[in-house]
Amino acid sequence: MEHYGTILLVEDDISLANWVAEYLTEQGYNTTLCQRGDLVVEQVRTSPPDLVLLDIMLPGQDGISVCRDLRQFYHAPIIMLTARDDEMDEVIGLEVGASDYMMKPVRPRALLARIKAALRSQSDKQDSATESSIITVGKLAIHTDSRTVYFNDEEVHISSAEYLLLHYLASNAGQVVSRDAVFKATKGREYDGLDRSVDVLISSLRKKFSDDPQHPEKIKTIWGRGYLLVATAWQ
Repeated sequence: MEHYGTILLVEDDISLANWVAEYLTEQGYNTTLCQRGDLVVEQVRTSPPDLVLLDIMLPGQDGISVCRDLRQFYHAPIIMLTARDDEMDEVIGLEVGASDYMMKPVRPRALLARIKAALRSQSDKQDSATESSIITVGKLAIHTDSRTVYFNDEEVHISSAEYLLLHYLASNAGQVVSRDAVFKATKGREYDGLDRSVDVLISSLRKKFSDDPQHPEKIKTIWGRGYLLVATAWQ
């Protein structure tokens, strides 16, 4: 069987974890299980996977704090799983660096599609990172090799998901980019008509760059068309 990558599944529901692992193994992924949040960081440091599937509700340490700790050194995709239809889970998860999220109960084919999209997007970003080491828009500087962001010569600490979105918008500064284009570029999949993660990330970026959410000047939402990073507003 062809091997497509390694996945660490962090899930304390044994029955769910077993069938997900079995399904992913059948699809060509080498899947490892972890049942406690407080064991994840050491396991990832010891044997870094290509992608982490991370439940939010875990014994030992919750998924949100695990994700935050992982993002100190781990830059591959993290897909968070949550059983609660709680927008705050989504917001906090994205803010601490989740690449994507899914609500339980997960559907096998939908999960597989998200995994493929995340890994494909990661590969594309690694290829493009070598094209330009620094993207500059006014006083905004994005260092693609170190994935660090500076504004007015001061480093701005942003999450992995925020970085990917800002990188794409800055690469297309002065142009309106559609929601579909943003999803394909940052998540490797099409917009499903319901996912609000990009809006959440836009809101978070505005706060970090002191862009008035009621009357934004740096990152604008162009209703019916998409988003615009205004090049002249970063001077």
